[in-house]
Amino acid sequence: MAINRSSIAKELLPGLNAVFGIEYNDVDNEHASLFDIEQSDRAFEEEVLFTGFGTAPVKSEGAAVQFDDAQEGYASRYSHETIALAFAVTEEAMEDNLYDTFAKLRARGLARAMANTKQVKAADVFNNGFAATSPGGDGQPFFSASHPVVGGGTQSNTLGATDLSEASLESALITISKAEDDRGILVGLQVESLHVPSDLAFTADQILNSTMSTTIGVNPTTAANGATNVNDINSIRNQGLVPGGFYVNRRFQDGNAWYLRTDCPNGAKMFVRAPLQTKMEPDFDTGNLRFKARERYSFGFSDWRSYYGASGSS
Repeated sequence: MAINRSSIAKELLPGLNAVFGIEYNDVDNEHASLFDIEQSDRAFEEEVLFTGFGTAPVKSEGAAVQFDDAQEGYASRYSHETIALAFAVTEEAMEDNLYDTFAKLRARGLARAMANTKQVKAADVFNNGFAATSPGGDGQPFFSASHPVVGGGTQSNTLGATDLSEASLESALITISKAEDDRGILVGLQVESLHVPSDLAFTADQILNSTMSTTIGVNPTTAANGATNVNDINSIRNQGLVPGGFYVNRRFQDGNAWYLRTDCPNGAKMFVRAPLQTKMEPDFDTGNLRFKARERYSFGFSDWRSYYGASGSS
């Protein structure tokens, strides 16, 4: 929709607060800590899971070697979306020398709008991560207790309805250390980072960065005094079990949910089909000058073992 001269005049008043607000809080690239970013040169990307081999058997003397085949599993598809937005400056505004100031202000707003859309779409992979209506390549949501495996049965990367605490994080780290591939071989996953909504920022900081344990219990030497901090060392910090620390994502919608990123390859990905581009062109019929921003990308996940998630208690 074109902006008329009267609206431009209001925005150009000295010290206009509305324009000042555009400068607040540049949109952070919060998606960069959640996804591996790759380039694409096609309409969509598809990644197929290969299971690898089972445990190698003992070969008896003189016996023939046994053969095994890497089996093909599910396929994960990344369908790129085109994100675009535009604004126009009227011919009259340009005649009145309002073009330069107005265009710069609107261009900054346009950039923020494009960046915000990207962050929302990235966060939605996690916001919808427990929803059956948002399945991945194996037919299950990102976080599920029923991920099917090629050899039969299911595996889980959900940590349940558990609130973030030192105890729940320790339990999650133990669970992840026992993760297996589709052939039942230990993967040897290591946790890289913790990802939380704004609501859990202080809790995450205390758990990962406190020198002493944050667990509250009953000290046997002072049992009469009731619950107290047991003053154990913080084993998570002491062993460096979450080396990447924690990241806060302001667009996570569930204030109780939290996620652990592992070093599993081919996990959560962003494919960039066309990077952000801007164009400016005149419209012959109206005389308006039109500005457009456009980019194409997709977010998703291939191997669900790249993240383990807890939905929280409420």
